[in-house]
Amino acid sequence: MNRTAAIERKTGETQITLNLKIDGTGTCDVKNPIGFFNHLLNSFCKHGMFDLNGSLSGDLDVDQHHLIEDTGIVLGKCFAEALGDCAGIYRSGTFCYPMDESLLRAAVDFGGRPYLVCNAQLTGTPLVSLGADGTAASFQTDCFEDFWQGFVTGAQCNLHLDALRGRSDHHKMEGLFKAAARAIRAAVEIDPRRNGAIPSTKGIIV
Repeated sequence: MNRTAAIERKTGETQITLNLKIDGTGTCDVKNPIGFFNHLLNSFCKHGMFDLNGSLSGDLDVDQHHLIEDTGIVLGKCFAEALGDCAGIYRSGTFCYPMDESLLRAAVDFGGRPYLVCNAQLTGTPLVSLGADGTAASFQTDCFEDFWQGFVTGAQCNLHLDALRGRSDHHKMEGLFKAAARAIRAAVEIDPRRNGAIPSTKGIIV
């Protein structure tokens, strides 16, 4: 089964190209100008065993919102295209991920109805680091939820993200990406007992 997708989104604000392989090896090769965001996507691929490559660019002179949200939309659309009618998959999945002092939970349902509940308990303070050129760079933590809102819109899935406890914004965001990856991986795995049937009493995912 070749569960792959390639999606391109070009607007007056962003230019995004992503190629997804659901049944991958956890490789992420995305040209990404935002360091911590790149770290989050790498973690998502590594823990979900998804292969992802492509490039991201956008109007960072405005702020990071457009690029991060649009990346979520494109990644979600990649999952929707690769899954097609969702025949044979488990459809739902959940995972609780411990990361040092933080405990993070994700639950997802690829049921055709987009809805996000995000309770990440973030402070809203940007994470500051050094860029490749040695100058200060940051990640806008308020864009974390924007990414996942874009994802559920593109993927047409229902996603709940909860920080059950934790102190570090870094740990909470990274842990939630890892928890989401594991929950999504569980949901999109092929259920050998389903024999290719669509996982819905309606006979269709809508």
